[in-house]
Amino acid sequence: MTRKLRPRPAVVPRFFQAHGHGNDYLVFDEGPGPVLSPAMVRRICAPRRGVGADGIVVAEAVPRGAEARLRMFNPDGGEFERSGNGLRIAGVYLRREGRAGSAPFPVTVGGDLSGGDRVWLEVAGPGADGAWDVRVEMGRAGFPEGPPFVAEGWLGSGGRVALGLPPGPSGRREAGFEAVPVSVGNPHAVIFGDRPWSEAEVGRLGPLVVAHEAFPEGTNVQFAWVPGDGARASKGVPVEAVVHVAIWERGVGRTESSGTSACAAAVAAVREGALPPGPIRVAMAGGEMEVEVGPDWAVRLRGPVEEVCVGELAPGFLAAGS
Repeated sequence: MTRKLRPRPAVVPRFFQAHGHGNDYLVFDEGPGPVLSPAMVRRICAPRRGVGADGIVVAEAVPRGAEARLRMFNPDGGEFERSGNGLRIAGVYLRREGRAGSAPFPVTVGGDLSGGDRVWLEVAGPGADGAWDVRVEMGRAGFPEGPPFVAEGWLGSGGRVALGLPPGPSGRREAGFEAVPVSVGNPHAVIFGDRPWSEAEVGRLGPLVVAHEAFPEGTNVQFAWVPGDGARASKGVPVEAVVHVAIWERGVGRTESSGTSACAAAVAAVREGALPPGPIRVAMAGGEMEVEVGPDWAVRLRGPVEEVCVGELAPGFLAAGS
């Protein structure tokens, strides 16, 4: 089943840039200007020939006072369902532009013709260090059992997908792994190890899992490790609720942090019995976020957002890109 998307939006050239633990997004308003074709998105997100970013969020044109609607694009040009950091950064933009206040507010995210997903944001700050504290009620996580996020016939016992990986670019055949598929509105494959994953392992395995035939629309990959004896958690013995995650993101590659990846890793750790429900500290290369996993799989994400700049794409840059 393939998602049916609305036409690509045109945006005004002015943008806002911010990051969450090194995962940065550009926020544009929909309006007269360049259409965000795949080529234009790639051009804007290019790290040396463009502005450089891990993605773009578009705040759609809505009547004054109406609920905000957002669409999101990866630097490879593709549109995707949602990003935890993209949502939090867009929340800061809406707050600083006077389109939202300090009370929790809803936004709808997604470019599907059938509508989108509604989530709630709460934006506090900025603090003395200039950072904003942003929470997102992500809704309930799910465990895909079939399309569109998992191909038919791939789900095995325990709700896991066994990945017999093909040889990598060097011709080296990788050992297989089991991945826990999780949906946080977008697809994830969480792979647990018994020790921290090395950068070499993440860089070698990430591209293979992202493009694996078990995931028809691709997937975001989390290489996770829970310190200590996870069996204690399932018996009610207190443990430090922390999971370490290295991320290979669909349409991006290696990223220092990811909001939905943090959520997926925390949810999978609870599902696998490694950690109990409740607040979980998720440690990534860029920093830590807090994910609260409820007994009903409701997920709340919290972390900082730091503003970087406000800028405008030059006319010549736009003309050459079109």
